[in-house]
Amino acid sequence: MLKVTFCAYDKPDAVGGPMSWLQRLLPALRQHGIEARCLFFLHQGTSGPAVEYLTAQGFDCPTILAPATSEERIRWIGERLRENPPDVFVPNLVVAAYLAGRWLRAAGIPTVGVLHSDDAFYQGLQNQFLFGRNSDRLTAVVCVSAELERQLLERHGESKVTRIGCGSPLSEFIVKRRPGVLRVAYVGRLAEEQKRILELAHAFCKMVRDIPGTEAVIYGDGPERDSVEQILAAEGGGLAVRLGGLIDSNRMQEAMLACDVMVLLSDYEGLPIALMEAMACGCVPVCLRMRSGIPELVEDGVTGLLVDDRQDGFVTAIRRLREDPDLWERLSQAARTRIQQEHSSEAGALKWAGLLHELHRETPAKRPIRIPRKLRLPPVHPALATADLRAPSNLAKITRFLKHPRLHAGKFKRRLLGSPCSPTYPCQKP
Repeated sequence: MLKVTFCAYDKPDAVGGPMSWLQRLLPALRQHGIEARCLFFLHQGTSGPAVEYLTAQGFDCPTILAPATSEERIRWIGERLRENPPDVFVPNLVVAAYLAGRWLRAAGIPTVGVLHSDDAFYQGLQNQFLFGRNSDRLTAVVCVSAELERQLLERHGESKVTRIGCGSPLSEFIVKRRPGVLRVAYVGRLAEEQKRILELAHAFCKMVRDIPGTEAVIYGDGPERDSVEQILAAEGGGLAVRLGGLIDSNRMQEAMLACDVMVLLSDYEGLPIALMEAMACGCVPVCLRMRSGIPELVEDGVTGLLVDDRQDGFVTAIRRLREDPDLWERLSQAARTRIQQEHSSEAGALKWAGLLHELHRETPAKRPIRIPRKLRLPPVHPALATADLRAPSNLAKITRFLKHPRLHAGKFKRRLLGSPCSPTYPCQKP
């Protein structure tokens, strides 16, 4: 049986598209004769929904409280892979796993990167592990959208490029709209960067104030939660707009069945899984016109509505859906059909299985994994700096000593020159 190892992060409140994808893909790969496991780096001291769900499904999920440095993480990855060498390794979104990839490829194990979006972080992954030095280049990369695929193919890299959307299961049930009411929802991180959640909160308040018979709920959590609460209290007091909290990945579609419209007004996206899950339930998507994967899902006037701003244009689109039930019904059916025909989880898993088997067939025999005692890593890419924390070099340590001569003079002298107070010559007390 083909063996594949993934890497991921987890924490108690870790929900969202990439986590939903992982929890669905591994069981689906099992149906295609692939034994998958996942190495997890834990934050906040304990595991979260992904580890708990996959472990309950019988998957091997080694975990560790995330070490402070990339070097420590690389060594832990190496130890786990030497214990159970995979046929293919998928770093996913863990930078240390990408850095470890050079020694895995040297051992005959192909590595597959995953680009979930096209923000600065994923651009950094591209620059370092697709177009950087030869030893760091991935064997293959999976893009979730046609736009990401186009960007990579234009740069003519050497890694194999494949487009596989994350996909969504097709809900057994569909949204049943209540007469006279339009229920509007947002699901995602409560963050201003990319998601523009504060502008969305203002837009929801304006919507329910200007259009009678509309209700709004914001699902999720993130750094701007308190600010969102303040906006809803100041502008939405007494109106049908509220925070709905986090939704577990496995309950996402259950929540979407209570909504009529899914809103996404981000600056950029990959191929949003939450949006696909909502469309699979028959929710009508209303999205800001943007590049990336949105146009693959939302065709204006066919499978949803695209707007040009987060103010009047957005409110006008919601008013159209509120006042024209036939339009909503037509878009709802087309949205569900789009997911069923082009973006199902089953189709994505089949493509992943084909890629993994292909890479395994094309790879020569495996050799022992040897990660050297001294790691020679490429310079930290600026876009990856928050996820690639390196151990200080000896030069950096000496520089810090020299910057604080009074504080460290004695310690510096003892380390470099030795002293009567060194372990070799212990201090003599009077």
